[in-house]
Amino acid sequence: MSLLAVEHLSKSFGGVVAVNDVSFTVAAGEILSVIGPNGAGKSTLFKMICSFLRPSAGRVRFQERTISGLRPHRVARLGVVRTFQETTVFRDMTALENVVIAHHHHAKAGFLATLCASPRARADDRAFRESASEILRYLGLGAMLEERARNLPHGHLRALGVAMAMAADPKVILLDEPVAGMNPEETDRAVAMIRGIRDRGVTVLLVEHDMSAVMRISDRIVVLNFGSKIAEGPPDAIRRDPAVIEAYLGRDDDGLDGDAG
Repeated sequence: MSLLAVEHLSKSFGGVVAVNDVSFTVAAGEILSVIGPNGAGKSTLFKMICSFLRPSAGRVRFQERTISGLRPHRVARLGVVRTFQETTVFRDMTALENVVIAHHHHAKAGFLATLCASPRARADDRAFRESASEILRYLGLGAMLEERARNLPHGHLRALGVAMAMAADPKVILLDEPVAGMNPEETDRAVAMIRGIRDRGVTVLLVEHDMSAVMRISDRIVVLNFGSKIAEGPPDAIRRDPAVIEAYLGRDDDGLDGDAG
């Protein structure tokens, strides 16, 4: 039984069809990547899965429950969480403080109790700090706990966004271009981090343009082109699929090879 199911999902903006009748499932514990040329509909698809956009047709089901149409914060509370972008990181706060704040929906103390620093509020703060420290250390940011976010290099800043999403205790985490703009060393760390997230029991769904990283990390890959799904399967099959090669503007197999740079 699938954990997450995308069923005949479509989205139109006026007369423009951004996503056209896309279906696939994600199994628990899987790393599934969605790839495609620029403008293929990947970001629109992600926004519909997280309920930031309402589908024109079709639906998304999570643990057999339809989540399309729910408010994004309700979808996140159910366990489908999208990573925080760099623009949502509090740059004047430390890495630890950012992840502590991301635990807010777990708080047992109310607003007034927090303002008054009640015993329950203090207990929340201790628990959140302990959890935030553990998450950051697990994701390789243990040395950066007290570093202000604005001082973090690009790769660590992206990892901080992932740590903030992990604070929501997701069952499925959606990663939007997690290795974008990274050098090879940063990419290797990000790949290890994503595998580590899966090892914690979190299912991973990601959009990424770096084909080398995608081929190394994915269990399965879904390929979009002009809003439609044109292929689905394991990396070895995808890199040799004629429709996929053609969609990538006539590149040869090396353009989709996991050994490519």
